[in-house]
Amino acid sequence: MHIHLLKSLDELAPYADAWDRLAAEVPFRSWTWLSHWWQCYGPTEVTRKANPTSQLAVITVFDEADALVGLAPWYLDCSVASGRALRMLGTGEVCSDYLSLLCQRGMEASVIESVADFLLEGPADYSLDGLHWDLILLDGVDFEDYAVNSLAEHLSGHGCTVHRRQGLNCWRLDLPASWEDYLQTLSRSYRRQIRRLEDDYFKTGRAILHSIERVDDLPWAIDLLIDMHQRRRQSLGDAGSFASPRFTAFIRGVLPELMRQGRLQFHWLELDGRPVALEYHLAGGGVLYAYQAGLEPEAMEFQPGKLLNLATIRRAIEQGYRVFDFLRGDEPYKAHFRAAPRPSLELRIVPNRASARLRHNLWLAGSRVKKWIRQGTNR
Repeated sequence: MHIHLLKSLDELAPYADAWDRLAAEVPFRSWTWLSHWWQCYGPTEVTRKANPTSQLAVITVFDEADALVGLAPWYLDCSVASGRALRMLGTGEVCSDYLSLLCQRGMEASVIESVADFLLEGPADYSLDGLHWDLILLDGVDFEDYAVNSLAEHLSGHGCTVHRRQGLNCWRLDLPASWEDYLQTLSRSYRRQIRRLEDDYFKTGRAILHSIERVDDLPWAIDLLIDMHQRRRQSLGDAGSFASPRFTAFIRGVLPELMRQGRLQFHWLELDGRPVALEYHLAGGGVLYAYQAGLEPEAMEFQPGKLLNLATIRRAIEQGYRVFDFLRGDEPYKAHFRAAPRPSLELRIVPNRASARLRHNLWLAGSRVKKWIRQGTNR
């Protein structure tokens, strides 16, 4: 095993296919998703000059034949509060789920040990040529993720402080072989609701599910989704995801590439001749991930979200998918559709160094104060 710290997309691009192989068909771990994220959320030429210590920091592990067998898809971010913090690519407002340390199957232990040794024994200076770090922040991780938990245990055994906390749940629905089998898993009352919606809307032809089949048709669909999403979120007093220019640029850039690769499904629901809901799913490994939707605020009396969900779940079953993943967030409708919660994990790993421990203790104190304030407000 030998390790290289790669600090630019140009250095990483030759390994894009190997990266995707290690991602194990989880779209949020893919080269396409994470490289587009860095292009939109990494430092610009202006911010790079203002903050030269913010950079890509992907730890790559190669075997004796120089084949890529593992990588930590991270970047290095500097702040007064956190010092030099290693963070996951794809986090922040994009809310990527199921992020991890990527390892070739069967070589997980060797890759994790190599990454941990590099973190523990790497150059202890503040030059960008080394990897001096004060904190590793890992979120968007499945609570039972083997690679991340193993890395944390290894670093903890060598004097690092590891702080774990449970994040929001992702919600996964295991799909049966047929739509009728799925309906039998629902409660009697909810099953009646679904059958009534089918009878009133789909069997009468009032509601029709359409799918975007060509990349050339994506721009207008994205425009329509943005319009619906923003108007719906603003009607609820929220700014909406697309109030962020970076998020908007990310979605406009990554979705066409995912569709070309067969990793994207984009659906829209027509009701009485007009679109009332849109949603796109990321696909990989027999799983559909329902990432983002837009609903027409003026059509909420017709339950467009529920209509879209039942139509897309039925379509996923007919296509042979084994899992429908609603992703992060504890909205009640997910349990109604018989999805099961999978908790996410937030990890803070602090090296055995006085300055890093001091920052961590200050963060802990601030977290306790915030918790105390929230408890007092909720009384």
